[in-house]
Amino acid sequence: MPFLLAAVLTLPPPEERALAFLAREVPAWSTANHCYSCHNNGNAARALYAAKRLGYAISDRALADTTRWLSRPAGWDANGGDQAFNNKDLARLQFALALRDAADCMPVSDGPGIAQQAVATIAARQLADGSWSVGPDENVGSPTTFGTMLATAESRRLLARTNPDRFAAAVRRADDWLARRPLKSVLDAAAALIALDAAAGDKSLSRRRECLDVLRKGESKNGGWGPFVNAAPEVFDTALVMLALGRGPRTAEVTDWLRRGRAYLVRTQLPDGSWPETTRPAGAESYAEHLSTAGWATRALLATR
Repeated sequence: MPFLLAAVLTLPPPEERALAFLAREVPAWSTANHCYSCHNNGNAARALYAAKRLGYAISDRALADTTRWLSRPAGWDANGGDQAFNNKDLARLQFALALRDAADCMPVSDGPGIAQQAVATIAARQLADGSWSVGPDENVGSPTTFGTMLATAESRRLLARTNPDRFAAAVRRADDWLARRPLKSVLDAAAALIALDAAAGDKSLSRRRECLDVLRKGESKNGGWGPFVNAAPEVFDTALVMLALGRGPRTAEVTDWLRRGRAYLVRTQLPDGSWPETTRPAGAESYAEHLSTAGWATRALLATR
């Protein structure tokens, strides 16, 4: 028993174990499959860029190939994968998000100009109602597929972060759509909160309270959130909620939510540093969702250290 206790006490922090896993896996996909994916080179790579920005020692090898790929948006549609299974709108969004994160923390050839070019293609895909569609609207999102609510929140934030003046009209249309959208799930509430991170005014405060009420009802007894109020907790949904809460005011209630959410993520982390994949329906096996789930969870831990 003393030996086991010592082994537990000497484990690296959960963030470092997760980053070690991602540093191995992110470059592996393109090497083994001769193509680039939104799970490895998008969602998972974003966690490594976030860590690099925070001062973690991420090896150049882990990100060099991904950064080269992201720096050439004109070639994103020809990523080398099976074109029959590619969702180009979804892939463009995830690559653009990763490129924006890359440009914040490491040299990217013509970083600002390339990021503007990539984000302009995302802005051009906005629908007339102000949303972005990356799949069937009735489907609840997953770590890889996002869903309409999360895709719109992430696109809106990407535009505002890149050039708020140039994309002001698109951001307003997205805000209008997000404000009208019913919160049918915990994922919807978390996505709406992500879009509200910099908003002000009575309407935004009312919407924030509405989102927090959904999260209050949806938290599991032992911490963590699932996709719906009465659903069992899942890693992705918990990570998304934590990322949303981490950008807003840290009230005593929010601090307690984040503490319990972190505990849930640490408790469910696998020995290799990854997490069980969140899939829809739950319990399936998917490499894409496994890598993407690890990316979201790692970012949530980094954002709430």
